[in-house]
Amino acid sequence: MTDTTWKRDEPDSPCKQICVIHSAAGICVGCHRTADEVRNWASLTRDERVSILAELPGRGHMLRRRRGRRQRS
Repeated sequence: MTDTTWKRDEPDSPCKQICVIHSAAGICVGCHRTADEVRNWASLTRDERVSILAELPGRGHMLRRRRGRRQRS
């Protein structure tokens, strides 16, 4: 008999164990989820998780910093 206790038909968490919410972007710098998405992940439906996972690749640009020099006064 196969133990299926911990096997579920749903997407795994995208957590990268770099759990820091970027203050300006409002998303985790590791997985790109919002704080609400991280907090509620366990209670989301499979479809909700799939939807969030589909959005994550497009959120990375929110963390890119502009590179430039400071203006001297």
